[in-house]
Amino acid sequence: MRAHPAPAATAERPVESPAATEAILLVGGKGTRLRPLTMHTPKPMVPAAGVPFLTHQLARAAAAGVEHVVLATSYLAEVFEPHFGDGSALGLHLEYVTETEPLGTGGAIRNVAHRLHSAPGDPVLVLNGDILTGLDIPALVGTHRATGADISLHLTKVPDPRAFGLVPTDPDGRVTAFLEKPQTPEEIVTDQINAGCYVFTRSVIDTIPAGRPVSVERETFPDLLAAGAHLQGMVDSTYWLDLGTPHAFVRGSADLVLGRAPSPAVPGQCGDHLVLPGARVADDAKLSGGTCVSAGAVIGSGARVVGSTVLAGATVEPGAVVRDSLVGTGAVIGARTIIEGAVIGDGAHVGPDNELRDGVRVWCGARIPAAAIRFSSDQ
Repeated sequence: MRAHPAPAATAERPVESPAATEAILLVGGKGTRLRPLTMHTPKPMVPAAGVPFLTHQLARAAAAGVEHVVLATSYLAEVFEPHFGDGSALGLHLEYVTETEPLGTGGAIRNVAHRLHSAPGDPVLVLNGDILTGLDIPALVGTHRATGADISLHLTKVPDPRAFGLVPTDPDGRVTAFLEKPQTPEEIVTDQINAGCYVFTRSVIDTIPAGRPVSVERETFPDLLAAGAHLQGMVDSTYWLDLGTPHAFVRGSADLVLGRAPSPAVPGQCGDHLVLPGARVADDAKLSGGTCVSAGAVIGSGARVVGSTVLAGATVEPGAVVRDSLVGTGAVIGARTIIEGAVIGDGAHVGPDNELRDGVRVWCGARIPAAAIRFSSDQ
């Protein structure tokens, strides 16, 4: 069937694009829950599926029609611009604004407002730098335009919402309340949570107080709601993951490699594993479960790496087993050592015949002698 051309725009019937052409990306957090991964690297720059996590967010924004992104930086702010430059490699125009003191989510948004070019009534996309999602960004912007909202929020449903902020809505999707981290059954009135992606009407950003810490979750959104502003929720239950913990970050990277989490920035074909150019993997080593092996890393004979991330220059020696873990830059996992659900910091050395499990974190540069730690018998 031949498509019919869209009617030309007229003064009486303008044609609006559903795209938001500008975005703010909040990348200033210290990532303390991710240590030791974030000792030398800001959270958005920790590699996931072979590239800094921020690359996935920027690529998805560009694919959704965004042209101009302002990065709100703070912790280790100096590492962003040398890597991404002006953003032209991603088809974007990037600018960087650094907070001299932490300003919170709302304060960070207000602090970069002077770099935006949008008209007062235009939509501005706001993304948190630690959320991996398959959100239909144009649909959220389209909902924002269609409803005439002041702010629109991506909402997702979770089985246990106690660790999140609940966002109940009326039958039309209009937000009725913000309930931060409820604990009692009576407080859990919905399974809808704030998923960390917003569309602001540009003029609303200027109402956020300048020069002081402001939380959009605890101050901006509730205050606007109380003042009668229109806050719209859009439930999108595609892939969503908060990468705030090491376990979640490793899982997110594996899901990107496996293709469960969508991203145009994965540097290779999605599948059971991803080996970047310059890595060396023994012929009899086994990689599976979304494992990513970065450039310069070495996987020894008979080693098994499952659902894990092995960063640049790291070594997994012969016979070692690494499962659901992250091995930092330049780290060494000794022969026959078992690593499960662990984070091994940059430059750490875990000697042969160790067994590290259950969320253990080995700090950057630490050295664990051979056969020093076990969770089971050595027989």
